[in-house]
Amino acid sequence: MELICENISYGYTRKDLVIKDFSYTFKTGVTVLKGYSGSGKTTLLKLLAGYLKVNSGQIITPTGRKVTSRRYHRQDVAYMFQGINLLPLMSVERNLRLAAEMAVLPGKQWKPRAEELIRDLGLTELRKRRADKLSGGQAQRAALARTLMKDAPTVLLDEPTSGLDDNNTDIIKKLVLKDAAKRICIISTHDSRLLELADEIIDFDTPVSC
Repeated sequence: MELICENISYGYTRKDLVIKDFSYTFKTGVTVLKGYSGSGKTTLLKLLAGYLKVNSGQIITPTGRKVTSRRYHRQDVAYMFQGINLLPLMSVERNLRLAAEMAVLPGKQWKPRAEELIRDLGLTELRKRRADKLSGGQAQRAALARTLMKDAPTVLLDEPTSGLDDNNTDIIKKLVLKDAAKRICIISTHDSRLLELADEIIDFDTPVSC
């Protein structure tokens, strides 16, 4: 299973490229993108998710679907944003169910998965709590659970442990290794605590075809 970037470039103008002639083959396992703010890490994730469109080059997905297609967005890629992407007035459990419904997963598939994610992320006692009543660490864990509900072949995590203490970070790291690492998992981060998860590291502070 591979997610392939072939000479992709992206920028607001041709003279102001954030990503330039980037080529890389992402494989099953964890790839960490590290580097300073503004170096292009988040931009690359958004290109891989199909939220931004490349100016040139192409992205070849594991399923062969175009990154701009609706089905790719709904079923093939799961994206965890830097900001907590939970519906604030819904419970943790309802947020997970909504993610499953958007991915058109049958109940017999998503219900046991939701139970497993809630348990692994220490959210059992919080499952009925509204998202806007969670602490920062709890919300971050719930956001990861919502992201992983799709069981998509590609998982994109943008700063998943930003601002978290060691305990919350350890919980997230364990689930990444248990679940996301079985797929193509790409993490953008400044957090050195996540580097030990990586099968591959791309350092955006050191230009590599980018």
